[in-house]
Amino acid sequence: MPKQSSSSSKTKHSPADIRQLADRLHSAAIHLLRRLRRIDDSTGLTAPKLSALSVIVFGGPITLGDLAKTEQVRPPTMTHLVRDLQRAGLVRTRTDSQDRRVTRVEATARGLRVLTTGRSRRVSLLAQWLVRLDKSDVESLKNAIEALEVLARPHDLSKR
Repeated sequence: MPKQSSSSSKTKHSPADIRQLADRLHSAAIHLLRRLRRIDDSTGLTAPKLSALSVIVFGGPITLGDLAKTEQVRPPTMTHLVRDLQRAGLVRTRTDSQDRRVTRVEATARGLRVLTTGRSRRVSLLAQWLVRLDKSDVESLKNAIEALEVLARPHDLSKR
């Protein structure tokens, strides 16, 4: 949880200020991720394929239907993406032992390696950028990250 003093946690910001903050955060996050994503070009995979592979690596084995829902694409689109990932040797499909009608997608060792190597490159690049910040900006960023982690949790924030 972010650290807040009792006075700052009770301070109300105007809806316009919050909206502007949300807009700036949204824009900064998108631009930062786009800059970092350029390093992924070396994998030869498109952003949708890398995204699907990430879900498979960190959330798999997963059904095609659940993968499509998670990635917010139609099942035929996901079938095509998974087929391409299979051809590249990054994932494999297996029939569910409990229900033979269900097919699960799981990462291969190569798929895991591609994803973890890419993440390591992005983190290294981001670290190079972060060292350029002064100490107070790094501290501010640490605090902001704590708040972002709270926002990213899959729970109802309206209870806060």
